[in-house]
Amino acid sequence: MKNTPEVAEVPISVIQWLDESYRQRAGEGLPCPMAYKGSREEWIHTHAPYSLVSHNDDADPHFIYANECALACFKYSREEFYAMPSRFSASSLDRVERQALLEVVTTKGIASGYTGFRVDRNGGSFTIHDGIVWEVLDENGVRKGQAALFWPSAAPVGRLELPGVR
Repeated sequence: MKNTPEVAEVPISVIQWLDESYRQRAGEGLPCPMAYKGSREEWIHTHAPYSLVSHNDDADPHFIYANECALACFKYSREEFYAMPSRFSASSLDRVERQALLEVVTTKGIASGYTGFRVDRNGGSFTIHDGIVWEVLDENGVRKGQAALFWPSAAPVGRLELPGVR
């Protein structure tokens, strides 16, 4: 069963930071329906049909954020996921390709259209579709890590099935 946190548990400042960082790189905010009655951050965290993750800028980066869709894809609890170095999100066979993508992002600031394999908590492989990875900077322009948005299936790539999406 999916754990849906109360609004108070939604890490609003982290999601705002990722949203603003994405807006700076992509020219628009993270996908979210305009007609949603709750907060934008709540929708992105609990209801988004895409995964949103972020890792820090450590030498061996570990995850610092995952929305509910990402946790469902990777099959980790939030605590387990945040304790994991992000390189373990890909199998040992796919880490070279993942690292090459992250190096492009470091150089260019953003990369899109990525499709590749990831591995869940049980060792099962799954495909991520139409991924976008971008640099996350603080308010002074200092690099703090990277974030990624990906779709867990090919069907909704690039759009939401809701009217009034911004």
